[in-house]
Amino acid sequence: MTNASISALSARIGAVSTTEFRGDTRVIIGKEQLLDAMQLLKDDRGFDLLVDVTCVDYLNYRDAKNRFGLAYLLANTATNERLTVRVLLDEPHLSVPSMVPLWAGANWLEREVFDMFGIRFEGHPDLRRILMPEEFTAFPLRKDYPLQGRGERHNFQRIARAEA
Repeated sequence: MTNASISALSARIGAVSTTEFRGDTRVIIGKEQLLDAMQLLKDDRGFDLLVDVTCVDYLNYRDAKNRFGLAYLLANTATNERLTVRVLLDEPHLSVPSMVPLWAGANWLEREVFDMFGIRFEGHPDLRRILMPEEFTAFPLRKDYPLQGRGERHNFQRIARAEA
């Protein structure tokens, strides 16, 4: 079934790069085709569940040509078909269209990726931090962020468990 989805994607947006590992199929598309591809997968191919949106920072990877890999994990609950759609991004152009209009569940998933990696989702209804305080200026899951932080913890108000 996944081959039919890949064929439909190729017919709509042109040739796509695919890989398979342990039975999971991944397709890599350009960010310009992302919205069109996701619309096709949802409306025509029945991918009715956005399982996750996440990101990988490929900083210092030997063979990586791009800094970030944005990953959308999709599922068709009727056929049990699964597909991972990946978009590769580089600084300073770290933005893609929001998938909230297609899957409402993308709302918090995109906010998490924005908060942790700094990827912007254009058209998102409420793109603001979800895990870190609004005053936090860095993106903690980027590989160039120090493991011990940058000393910013002392700048934030401490809240005791009894006060929360």
